[in-house]
Amino acid sequence: MTGRGNAPTGAKTRLMSEMKNLRKEKWIHFEDEESTNLLKWRFALMVINSDSAFNGGYFKAEMVFTEEYPYQPPKFRFLIPITHPNIYPDGQLCISILHKPGEDQLSGEDASERWSPLQGAESVLRSVLLLLDDPEINSPANVDAGVMFRDRRDEYNGKARATVEKSKKDIPAGFEMPTSFEAAPPPKAENDDDFWAESDEEFDFGGSDTGEDDEEMGDFEEGNEEEQDGSEEEDDEDEK
Repeated sequence: MTGRGNAPTGAKTRLMSEMKNLRKEKWIHFEDEESTNLLKWRFALMVINSDSAFNGGYFKAEMVFTEEYPYQPPKFRFLIPITHPNIYPDGQLCISILHKPGEDQLSGEDASERWSPLQGAESVLRSVLLLLDDPEINSPANVDAGVMFRDRRDEYNGKARATVEKSKKDIPAGFEMPTSFEAAPPPKAENDDDFWAESDEEFDFGGSDTGEDDEEMGDFEEGNEEEQDGSEEEDDEDEK
């Protein structure tokens, strides 16, 4: 078991594994093929939700980890300005999962809402995506955005859509934005139609219900009758 004394090696080993798994997800994109700094990630979060005001967004962001990870939470910030009740002007977020472990009597947050070593980078990023669509306006980082979300939702949604359009300028050339979490259906086999067209024909699997088989069965039955007649004659002779 890795202890706190081995945190630098343990942190990087865990982060390497977490990054490898995240690279398989559709909603996050690491533009570099292989990160040279495991303690500082640069990537883009993609919103794939037709009901979201931020749907279609390609939001560049970064996460910074310490050598004490996962005992201490990472830091997260967007690299593009986003008008949102829980996002500060510098792109950092006001979100419980990024707060240090333990209860905080001043904020009223339970320990279960805050960071713990059982959490990971993926749980943080999923929480961020959820927060985009479900802001906490009772403790806003951006008061004006909180009021706009509460009282002038159309205006708020308009700003969100404008941010989405701006973010699309950061999409790398040749990268195709996903539109759904569903996997594409497999391509249709080229010979499917030919197979079903031929399926009406009878196939010869080496046997037949008529013809030679019937003749063989007839010979077999005649042979049995002759044997039975012979046995009866022998019985009669014995009786005499």
